[in-house]
Amino acid sequence: MTQTPAPDLSKLKIDRNVAPLRARRRRRWIVWGIVLLAVAAGAGWYALQPRITTVAATSIITTYPSQQFVVLNATGYVVAQRKAAISSKATGRVDWLGVTEGSRVKAGDVIARIDARDVIAQNETARANVVAARAALAQARAEEVDATAQLKRSRELLAQKFVSAASVDTAKARADRATAAVANAQAVINAAEATARNAAVQVDYTIIRAPFDGVILSKSANVGDLVTPFSNAADSKGAVVSMADMSTLEVEADVSESSLAKIKVGQPAEIVLDALPDTRFRGRISRMVPTVDRAKATVMTKVKFDEIDPRILPEMSAKVSFLSQDVTAEQQRPLLAVNPDAIVERDGKRAVFVIRDGRAVLVPVTPGATIGDVVAIAGDVKSGEKAVAHPPPTLDGGALVRIAAR
Repeated sequence: MTQTPAPDLSKLKIDRNVAPLRARRRRRWIVWGIVLLAVAAGAGWYALQPRITTVAATSIITTYPSQQFVVLNATGYVVAQRKAAISSKATGRVDWLGVTEGSRVKAGDVIARIDARDVIAQNETARANVVAARAALAQARAEEVDATAQLKRSRELLAQKFVSAASVDTAKARADRATAAVANAQAVINAAEATARNAAVQVDYTIIRAPFDGVILSKSANVGDLVTPFSNAADSKGAVVSMADMSTLEVEADVSESSLAKIKVGQPAEIVLDALPDTRFRGRISRMVPTVDRAKATVMTKVKFDEIDPRILPEMSAKVSFLSQDVTAEQQRPLLAVNPDAIVERDGKRAVFVIRDGRAVLVPVTPGATIGDVVAIAGDVKSGEKAVAHPPPTLDGGALVRIAAR
């Protein structure tokens, strides 16, 4: 029996140098495939995203036609040319105060009263002395009449030899004394009446009246406070109230001395108050203080309002624009305006690209007058909105935009 030879198992060995190389090649192709798919997906996603255009922006502003006539600007404050701190010439305690801040008074109106019991008593005494002096005068005049009549009778009797010359001399002396007594009584009356007038004035000093029509600005004293003309006493007050005549309100503005050649008395001006920024008041230069403030190198210029608005109050801060000519109410009305570089023509119509919610919205506008560096426009736009400046021809309405950083 023939024996079968055993198989050679050495040929079944695995070549470990060939298998890893093939695996690495397969993994490399898989990775490149994934990368290519990711790039293709990214490119597709980017292609689907809307394009954002970077643009320059300019603001839509509110302007006024009157600003084209401005030759110089200045700042200042509203002041009343006629104002006063009202006090009493008498010393005493405030017994009554009839006004508060903001009260309007007429010239002669009673503002306050000082306790006047002492001066009233003095006034009554003075008037009583006048009455007594007048009674004494009446008595002296009666004596004068009787003495004069007696002298006349004595002279008639002397002519008839019925009385002696001594009797006539006695009658004449009496008449002379009576005449002197009348003169003295008249002098006493004059003195008493002068004293009474002075006492009446002292009483009047206790009544504090408004010297002119105006508005009470502040109170410095209250009922019970001691007031004195010179405020030297402890805890005493000088002025009771301060007031101003609102019809004399003006703006005091400092103008640089180097700019004085641009303005003159009577020149029109436009006034804007910080408290009323939407209202423009017309005025003109009423006078210029003829001296220069050495510290500031400015000249005080006073601008009078053409019309006084009741909303204007003293000490309001103001901006004054000195104009080259008078302006009308129409020229003081606000207009919307934009830089002319923002106005484009689309389909034969003028328009601006307004940036709203990140998009350039094409808004038709009607251009108006040129005011300085801007052009007035009318359309569906608002002050403060941003418009695209120098919009590219390829920019369409509704396109996404980004404002370029400055």
